[in-house]
Amino acid sequence: MLEIYTSEQARQVATRTIYKIREQTEIVDDCWINMYSPTEDEISRVVDELNVPQEFIRYPLDEEERPRIDYDEDTGIVLIIVDIPYSKREKDIITYETSPLGIILANKHIVTVSIKQTTIFDQFIENRIRDLIVGFRTRFTIQILSAAARDYLRLLRFIDNTIDVAETSLAKLISNEDLYKMLELNKSLVYFSSSLKSNEGVLEKLMRGRTIKLYDDDEDLLEDVVIEYRQAHEMAEIYSRIVNATMDAYASIINNNMNTIMKVLAAATICLTIPDLFGSFFGQNCPMPWDASFADNPVPFFVLFGIGVTSLIISVIVMKKKNIL
Repeated sequence: MLEIYTSEQARQVATRTIYKIREQTEIVDDCWINMYSPTEDEISRVVDELNVPQEFIRYPLDEEERPRIDYDEDTGIVLIIVDIPYSKREKDIITYETSPLGIILANKHIVTVSIKQTTIFDQFIENRIRDLIVGFRTRFTIQILSAAARDYLRLLRFIDNTIDVAETSLAKLISNEDLYKMLELNKSLVYFSSSLKSNEGVLEKLMRGRTIKLYDDDEDLLEDVVIEYRQAHEMAEIYSRIVNATMDAYASIINNNMNTIMKVLAAATICLTIPDLFGSFFGQNCPMPWDASFADNPVPFFVLFGIGVTSLIISVIVMKKKNIL
């Protein structure tokens, strides 16, 4: 899919000019080209009209591509690749992962390339970003990075709430479903932490101002974005440690419960085995109440029965004193 947008003056408020994003059908100067899951024809169109290196468009379409900055010396075009977050539902479990986003800074255009449609651009298209001018490519790039950082923070808050719900559910009843949720959350946090660390490296390289020219206002905005990414990185690592500690705690609880059950079963087996020993030794020739000879000699049965009950009671008392039962 290929979408083209430009900034157009909407109104004047005092000394401030308000711009709005408008969708276009043709590629013009100072436009934003948003590509997600592009076809070969769309890739060829952008390459031919903007003279963009074809590999700059294909790099972000590789799910394994890592965040970095690339520069083409022949055309002066800059490629910035960062990881952006997204969520997906698998049955009843929501998982969080990351995918590459490529930002291509051409001479008079800015191109964004991603594997799938991303929600971070909705606020741009719906004109919910303050002071957005597509023609100011450096500032627009920093605003995209800022939107990605806010998306990380938003999803991390969802993960935090999910952890709280899972912990509450596990406190009532330990179930495999809740443990699977915790496992998926831990995996998602590992993805987030790794991607955020790589994104921080890209931002630090941008801060040096060697790749793209930064103006004073851009430097201040970029510093704020760096702070947001560091905050998100710290949150991801904290939540990951919380999930690991929770999983370890419940693993210990499960083992402790299993040991308790095995201890009770072993104690019950011992208590029931002692009366069985007396019955095995002395009960072979003892007449039972349903035998015809029982009325002539009932004493052995009652003596054996009394010994069995007494030994059972003594065994239970001993086990309870030793806190086994």
